[in-house]
Amino acid sequence: MAILCYTIDMKLSQYAKRAGVTYKTAWRWWKAGQLDAYQTPTGTVIVRDATAPAPTTGRIALYARVSSANQKADLERQMQRLRDYAAAKGYAVSKEVSEIASGLNDHRPKLSKLLTDPTIGTLIVEHRDRLTRFGYEYIRQLLEAHGRRLEVLFPSETENELVDDFVAVITSMAARLSGQRSSRQKAAKIRACVERVMQEGDA
Repeated sequence: MAILCYTIDMKLSQYAKRAGVTYKTAWRWWKAGQLDAYQTPTGTVIVRDATAPAPTTGRIALYARVSSANQKADLERQMQRLRDYAAAKGYAVSKEVSEIASGLNDHRPKLSKLLTDPTIGTLIVEHRDRLTRFGYEYIRQLLEAHGRRLEVLFPSETENELVDDFVAVITSMAARLSGQRSSRQKAAKIRACVERVMQEGDA
């Protein structure tokens, strides 16, 4: 017997209220392509909302990451946005994982445990660089080859950690050319230079 799935069209404001999120959050989801919606000639955004949630394979996990301990408040806000997104999608989340580590660090025990856990079918992150700064496509392809998938809320990268990751790369390269102490001093000077240029660009 055929299974019928009906959809309900509603305004973005109605969808946001039903999902328990702000209109601004729902708008960001729509702009990022996370909602099945369209815009009328008058500018109204209409969401096509299926009555049944999209099927998923395996358990669903949320992963949030920041680079340093002084960003713990950002880490919690990031995780809350993931919770809101999952709730709006009708997902039953089985695991929440938060980690403090650089996106360039490929020895993150919490992330490694998630990636090697075959019971996790869907891994949700806010931005691609929350998972890794480099090699995202390789991870995505490997997971999909095993019937698992990544779900990203927003395709753009976060800008507030680009300087940190850039300095991490420079520090690593400098350490190979000179001593560890010398590399840290050089990295500090490079960081100050980069931040000054970025501030001039914003002015």
